[in-house]
Amino acid sequence: MDDIIIVNNLSKNFKSRGKSDTLAVKNVSFCLKRGETLGIVGESGSGKSTVAKLITGLLKPSDGEVRIYDNAERLLSQKKALEFYSQIQMVFQNPAESFNPRKTIGYGIGEGLRNRGYSPAATATVVAELLEKVGLEPSIARKYPHQVSVGQCQRAAIARALAVKPKILVCDEATSALDVTVQKQIIELLDELRKSEDLSIIFICHNLALVQSFCDRVLVLYDGEVVEEGEPDRIINNPKAEYTKVLVDSIL
Repeated sequence: MDDIIIVNNLSKNFKSRGKSDTLAVKNVSFCLKRGETLGIVGESGSGKSTVAKLITGLLKPSDGEVRIYDNAERLLSQKKALEFYSQIQMVFQNPAESFNPRKTIGYGIGEGLRNRGYSPAATATVVAELLEKVGLEPSIARKYPHQVSVGQCQRAAIARALAVKPKILVCDEATSALDVTVQKQIIELLDELRKSEDLSIIFICHNLALVQSFCDRVLVLYDGEVVEEGEPDRIINNPKAEYTKVLVDSIL
């Protein structure tokens, strides 16, 4: 498989007035292959979500770079950077909070389409198609976030991410707010979409057992650094880093 994204020595330093700076991500490097699902695991505060925001452009790195198809974000013009980041879309932990509560689900899904010049009629058509693609009735488009279940809202959030036809989905704890049954359904949906839409997925999660069932490869983050990388079965059955052993012990 070809590398679709390469992250080189990514670091993020948060500056605080009157306080010590916080180096949240430290020289993180990894690649994502086309069609691969890469898990990133670690406890709260390990830097997982910061990495997600850095590679999706929600945060600017203090050092390092993100490359997609050998294009580096730091070398691009503003116009090219927008095109660059349209190839990476995020699915967040709390789906209802990721939608505007004053707007319908359909309005939220169609935002990226409208920004690209789609007419209202064309936007409505594509939104209906996207909803069906993620297993929802098109009528959901007329509802507001508080009127649907958490699972339905997360499916709608996935539909919104797919609207601009990305190559990469970054799922930042996208199943942690769901009960076990719905969690399994969302994982199955993501796997189906990975195949049907030719997606590559970065799956950020604190649950190593879930990552084992879903991901092809896993990175273990601790205190902003990658401490271990490999296939999930190897990581769980033969962990090398002391921190990884602690994570494995927590699921056994």
